[in-house]
Amino acid sequence: MEVETTMQLSENMCACCRHKNIPREEREQKKLNSRINRIIGQLNGIQNMIEDNRYCGDILIQIGAVESALQGLGYQILQEHMESCVVEEVKRGNTAIMTEAVELMKKLK
Repeated sequence: MEVETTMQLSENMCACCRHKNIPREEREQKKLNSRINRIIGQLNGIQNMIEDNRYCGDILIQIGAVESALQGLGYQILQEHMESCVVEEVKRGNTAIMTEAVELMKKLK
């Protein structure tokens, strides 16, 4: 509950549609979109493998690759969150943001 309260009380945010207070740089946005497009390509490849009745082990290897790619994307976004959103909130005196950050780390595993 404390995390939700922290999220709702942050300046310029509402519970239904939150946005970053500090926009991502265009270069960073392109990097994230590029990673997402690669992951989508991998998922399409898995779909094609299933439709082509490919060997289960080969499909599982590709699923592992997608999971790894998603994990990497998550860590990249977490790093950005820590370096921008969390730092800004701590500067404003909102140390409860650290609880949110820890919870987000747990969700990434």
